[in-house]
Formats: sequence, C-alpha cells, structure tokens
Amino acid sequence: MNWPHLVSYFFGGMFLANVVPHFVSGMMGKPFQSPFAKPSGEGLSSSTVNVLWGFFNAVVGYLLVVRVGNFDLRSISDVLALALGALLISLFSARHFGQFHGGNSPEDLRGSR
Repeated sequence: MNWPHLVSYFFGGMFLANVVPHFVSGMMGKPFQSPFAKPSGEGLSSSTVNVLWGFFNAVVGYLLVVRVGNFDLRSISDVLALALGALLISLFSARHFGQFHGGNSPEDLRGSR
C-alpha cells in the first residue's frame, strides 16, 4: 500500500466529482457558483467559466488518478481512496450549494420540530 498514491487518488476523486456540477451547469447554459465569482464560491459565474472550470477539474483529476502511481480498478484500497474523495466533496457541495439552490439546510436534516 503506497500512501502517497492513495492520497493522490483521494484528491483525484474530489476533482473528478467536482467536474459534474460545473460542466453540466455550463453545458446547460446556466450560471453556477465557482471560485472565480464574487464573492468566491457564492456568486455566480457564467456558463463558459463553468465549462472551463469543469474541464480543468477533469484534467487535474485524470492526472492525479491515471498518471500518479498505478491505479487499479481491482484494488479495493485504490477504489476506496478515490470514492471517499468523491463522496466527501459531493456531500460538502450538497450542503454548501444547497443553501443557494433550495437543497437541504442543516435544520431539514435534523427534522422539523
């Protein structure tokens, strides 16, 4: 088990999961939050910026997963590292962007009283 490779796969999973909202929103012609908006991560960026940001995330994710180490789909540790990165960024994104797009708020998750 090579820890630096697993860390690379973890972050690769994060970048690959982050492709989805940006690339899809951009391709649909919809603005979406990005690091380039003002305020960063809260304001909306154009659909073009989101396509470019999504593509950049895909390239970085590819480099971290395919070009570092020897990623093997049959290796539980390799797949778990990638999946954990993807899951954590997805949960963070759901909570963060949900406050702007009508997703679950922390109160919704605790249940109404």
